Amino acid sequence: MAKDNSDSSFNSLIPHLKELRTRFLKSLIFVLVIFVILFPFADLIYNQLAEPLLDKLPAGSNMIAIDVASPFFIPFKLVLILSVFISIPFLLYHLWMFTAPGLYEKEKKLVLPILISSSLLFYLGAAFAYFVVFPLLFGFFISIAPEGISVMTDIGRYLDFVITLFFAFGLAFEVPIVTIILVITNVSTPKSLAAKRPYVIVGAFVVGMLLTPPDVISQTLLAIPIWLLYELGIFFSKFISSNSKISEEVLYDNINNNNPGDKKK
Repeated sequence: MAKDNSDSSFNSLIPHLKELRTRFLKSLIFVLVIFVILFPFADLIYNQLAEPLLDKLPAGSNMIAIDVASPFFIPFKLVLILSVFISIPFLLYHLWMFTAPGLYEKEKKLVLPILISSSLLFYLGAAFAYFVVFPLLFGFFISIAPEGISVMTDIGRYLDFVITLFFAFGLAFEVPIVTIILVITNVSTPKSLAAKRPYVIVGAFVVGMLLTPPDVISQTLLAIPIWLLYELGIFFSKFISSNSKISEEVLYDNINNNNPGDKKK
């Protein structure tokens, strides 16, 4: 009997595993297609990525490759990472389609907006890093170089540096989503989140210290947006919390109005 139950459970799991494999393969193929499209433009993409640094370099300074194979492998690595980066909405869509059948209707209405908004915020964080943080950061680094020192950055180390910052700022911009989820799931309240503000500010600088290079400028440029986005999350969570209370009151009133026993009392 136990064996039959085990076989039945395994057989019911097989369709889910097949669907997971199918969606994984579709996601992988999508990433590879994007990679094939972008690879011919790898050098152009790298030059665009390096522009915030190149604009700040003094005349006569250039980027260098300290490894023999770097001129090939670094653009290859960049295009691969960019392909995954561009594919994030598609990957999240398949994640959503895989998990949606097991969710309640209320959860479905909640998850899809969160997936869309989290993708947009991640891209917004990366754009903030590229257009705001990089020019300030590289300008600061180059300005403090001792006189007579030529600044020549290795292309591999530069790529690792900027990719780290892209993901750091992309994840930092997810803070409003996290705060809203905490309120929706009743883990916390807007009032409780506001009371934790001093700890969040300190934590933002700690996160900035861990995720960015060891300098005050980049740490501050990450910590301040985290704090401001936390405040934004509290602001929106107040509306969500009040709407939830209104819905609960309406539901409670409807139950009372439809209960004749309560009216007789």
